[in-house]
Amino acid sequence: MALSNIIKVSEVTVSNLGDFLRLSEYSQSEQVLLETIIASGKAYITTFTGLTTEQLDLYPDITLALLVICQDLWDNRSYYVESNNVNKVVEGILSSHSVNLL
Repeated sequence: MALSNIIKVSEVTVSNLGDFLRLSEYSQSEQVLLETIIASGKAYITTFTGLTTEQLDLYPDITLALLVICQDLWDNRSYYVESNNVNKVVEGILSSHSVNLL
């Protein structure tokens, strides 16, 4: 796959996420939820890494991390998060790009 075909974080749409989640159809309210999940995933990543939203587009692997975070938010739809249950791949990807070293 050519690098130009890779979806950047800023380009992730509800349709992309729906495909990743294997959703063939979704209601209007589910679409709104998916949009919210994408925005929340991006906010989580920028907070975790300290990168700006523009900088996220520089790293193709962060798009995968975003999709996995969104999948987790879709599947669980819960408020409670345990720090010991963080997906190790997502944690590794985000940590490798983190400039938030406090």
